[in-house]
Amino acid sequence: MAKLPITVCIIARDEEKHIEECLKHLRKYDWEIIVADTGSTDHTREIAARYADKVVDFAWVDDFAAARNYCASFASNNWILVIDCDEYITSVDTSVLRMLLQKFPRHAGMLRITNLVPKDGEESGYVMDDVPRLYNKNYYHYLFPIHEQVRFIDPARIEDAMDVFMLPIEVVHYGYTLTGEDMARKQRRNLDLLYKALESDPDNAYYHFQVGQSQYVLGDIDAAIRAYEKSMRLTNDMENLYVPELIMSLARAYCQKDRLSEALELLEKYNKIYNTAKFTYEYADLLRENNQVIKALMLYVKVTAMRDMDTLGERQLSCYAHIIDIYRKMGNVEMAELFHQKFQQCLSERERIINS
Repeated sequence: MAKLPITVCIIARDEEKHIEECLKHLRKYDWEIIVADTGSTDHTREIAARYADKVVDFAWVDDFAAARNYCASFASNNWILVIDCDEYITSVDTSVLRMLLQKFPRHAGMLRITNLVPKDGEESGYVMDDVPRLYNKNYYHYLFPIHEQVRFIDPARIEDAMDVFMLPIEVVHYGYTLTGEDMARKQRRNLDLLYKALESDPDNAYYHFQVGQSQYVLGDIDAAIRAYEKSMRLTNDMENLYVPELIMSLARAYCQKDRLSEALELLEKYNKIYNTAKFTYEYADLLRENNQVIKALMLYVKVTAMRDMDTLGERQLSCYAHIIDIYRKMGNVEMAELFHQKFQQCLSERERIINS
């Protein structure tokens, strides 16, 4: 059978800690691999040369989108799969992937990424993110110098929502396991690039959202709220992929400042628009914290039946735990036991993911 017409594109700088393992996982699928080195001073480039089909050099210009597009320009195939050095592909259903490429030639592919995150005094936990990472370079490219996104090449369609399909690929991301000063350094770097981008595009809602994200991680909640609120004011298209996360992030920031009523009002306003497991779970949590326990229970149970429940990552366990606790307090032992069984199944899946 013919090889899948996919080129994996990776940009790298001083990634000797991760890049070899990343490339070893990729090599088993026989895809073309191109690595764009953006100025490494360690052994990244020589490691990449042992596995990649091409290693090219990109002079860093503070622009991640430019680097990704440059890397893709060397691809022999039209389909581009973007992977980072600290992401390891653990499984691919190649037969399903082949069918999806044939069926949806102008769609983008969404990668469900398992992000390992540190937990105080414990082993890693994990969260899930759905991110567009496969695209046809005839129709799409990357935009934005920081927190870059796949967008239409056609200028008239830049803000249009993309048609997407889920990729039958499992990937684990280790980059969020940074702690302490390493994470703070990364966020300060991101802020420098974001503020530079805002100088030429001050009304970019997405940039302001990402400023809020970095400020939140750095612990400046007031600055995060100001950035989130400005992003909300500037956002014209509520279908943009980042908007649900923007709303949930602002609600979390309000809660950090004991502005619970504003957080609840915000999630209530948009709950019917964003019918996803993540948004519904966030709303349920806030209702529970506001002593609206029965309404919270109904939403927690709803989450367990949603097709995208696994996007909650490890919070699936919390969802089941809250349901069990509420039912037990109500005296409904039978329902508590039913969800306890589901909790145990979820716990087994967590162990598989963490130890994979």
